Amino acid sequence: MTLYPNLLAPLDLGHVTLKNRVLMGSMHTNLEETKDWNRVAEFYATRARGGVSLMVTGGMAPNREGGVFPGAAGLFNDTDIANHRIVTDRVHDAGGLIAMQILHAGRYAYGPECVGASAIKSPISPFPPKALDEDGIEKQIQDFVTATLRAREAGYDGVEIMGSEGYFLNQFLVTHTNNRTDRWGGSYENRMRLPVEVVRRCRDAIGPDFIIIYRISMIDLIPNGSTHAEVVQLARAVEAAGATMLNTGIGWHEARIPTIATSVPRAAFSWVTRKLMGKVGIPLITSNRINTPDVAEDVLATGCADMVSMARPFLADPDFVAKAAAGKSAQIAPCIACNQACLDHTFQGKISTCLVNPRACHETELVVTPTATPKTIAIVGAGPAGLSTAITAAERGHTVTLFDRADRVGGQLNMAKVVPGKEEFIGFVEWYETMLDTLAIDVRLNTEVTADMLAGFDEVIIATGVVPRDPGIPGQDDAKVVSYIDVLRGGARVGEKVAVIGAGGIGFDVSDFLVHDGHSATENLPEWLTDWGVTDPAEHRGGLSPEGPQPSPPARRVTLLQRKAEAPGKRLGKTTGWIHRMGLRMKNVKMLGGMNYERVTDEGLMISHGEARENPTVIEADTIVLCAGQLPDRRLADALEAQGVNCHIIGGADVAVELDAKRAIDQGTRLAATL
Repeated sequence: MTLYPNLLAPLDLGHVTLKNRVLMGSMHTNLEETKDWNRVAEFYATRARGGVSLMVTGGMAPNREGGVFPGAAGLFNDTDIANHRIVTDRVHDAGGLIAMQILHAGRYAYGPECVGASAIKSPISPFPPKALDEDGIEKQIQDFVTATLRAREAGYDGVEIMGSEGYFLNQFLVTHTNNRTDRWGGSYENRMRLPVEVVRRCRDAIGPDFIIIYRISMIDLIPNGSTHAEVVQLARAVEAAGATMLNTGIGWHEARIPTIATSVPRAAFSWVTRKLMGKVGIPLITSNRINTPDVAEDVLATGCADMVSMARPFLADPDFVAKAAAGKSAQIAPCIACNQACLDHTFQGKISTCLVNPRACHETELVVTPTATPKTIAIVGAGPAGLSTAITAAERGHTVTLFDRADRVGGQLNMAKVVPGKEEFIGFVEWYETMLDTLAIDVRLNTEVTADMLAGFDEVIIATGVVPRDPGIPGQDDAKVVSYIDVLRGGARVGEKVAVIGAGGIGFDVSDFLVHDGHSATENLPEWLTDWGVTDPAEHRGGLSPEGPQPSPPARRVTLLQRKAEAPGKRLGKTTGWIHRMGLRMKNVKMLGGMNYERVTDEGLMISHGEARENPTVIEADTIVLCAGQLPDRRLADALEAQGVNCHIIGGADVAVELDAKRAIDQGTRLAATL
């Protein structure tokens, strides 16, 4: 008997039956733009082999003006169709089904040819759209139809028509972006005409035996967004027009409410999909922050949806479904919703991958195969670099011994996991522990390793991490001055007024930790919704509370400072930095850039401004926390090199950059793949 009877149940769509209730949601990875179709095919086929019932590709543009950026992939000619046939054939050979997402960016298109309902520029693009006339709208409809027909010719089992997240079709629905007075604007019946017509024309052209998913915006999270009644009206009209399924979209890209970052509660928006259950007769798919089989099963068992969409969890582990079905859920590499290697890469024009699983989107290049020459390998340091190396090396057949001076594995991940909003790191460390046990890796904790202890190993890998950088502030030996390590490990008493020195990722985490004092709204959905000003779209348009965000009062008065003369947090993650900055502003954290740290005083910290060291001021502080960067811990590596012992140096011991777990895990995995 399965632990997940709802998740693993088949779903009959009429002309085809899905083998389970798991959809791999659309992710734009930039793989298609590489033109390496074997690489694209292997990415999707790997997930099909892992048991997912249906996958949706990244967004394919229906025409040039609708591409998210110039040169965006689409099915524009016979060559494109032939290339995509490589992908669909590989997926079908692997036992999977795949649908192509048709994504028209509208005013979100990052190019001067962008078009929209009205000439209203997006706040996240520099290009104002051209308002379409009647002929222009007809062209867009026909291009959706053409893309659908080409998708079938390319071997796809269906299409997903992107109608959410603030893209083209969504832009016609709301007065926020549609001020037309013709038959495509004005009343809601007119504003919803375009998406309904697109679905109807696509269905008429393709016939009944082809999946059409419509991605519907369940909650816009923008001013003047749709009401729930309008969502229901649209859903019923789209169903009548011929959609096979409705997939949940949450929030526009310009919305100032996080929807998929790690600080968002798990399944935070499944209640929105549930409001539509029973009001249409086609299957509903829910999405966003569903990242374990248990969460997915609960969502289905409680009647929130007929199917769940998970995207990034299939970057973290392509065998998600197969492991769940085999009773090995603890071995599923967890998506921690960090965005660092997936969405951040996408929006930087890089190939997406995964912090947890560097092989994602690199299946043909980062190949892990059994070794023909097993070795004995010593790894010193059980942080992310050492752990990733140990697991990959053991999977290949090497005999691995892992040392760490601490009493538990995880390294500085154990500090990240205590920060409110970063609870996903708890499961990440637990997964490492599971894999160490599963692979029978010899783990030696509470061990201070010396060079002599490493004699006799075939390979020695140093992953000893980092040590805090000394900022050299006069008076920093005062008892009120503590390290971020002491704060996050619970060894320091922190007063009510705090100055945090260093506004990188660690400084932001420490500030978050201090203003919450152990309390996390991420584990309390109603509180989180109130904090961010989210309400029921049946009560207020777009699901925005008229009162706006109402966060709880901060536990402490925190001032966050940095030496760089720029806005603090500017260098944080491209897609999550704004969340961290806004979160601290909501807790009244004062953030100052261009500061000089003159000295620690009885009252707190004396600072001055700019290169001229102007306006000396004392920041009142009971506690001063040092987060002034890190240096590689090379002590053991230097001792080995002094003895003439060759060793590999990875992670923070190699380069210390803001506890960069993404680089450390990638580096460790790649090293282990070559040993």
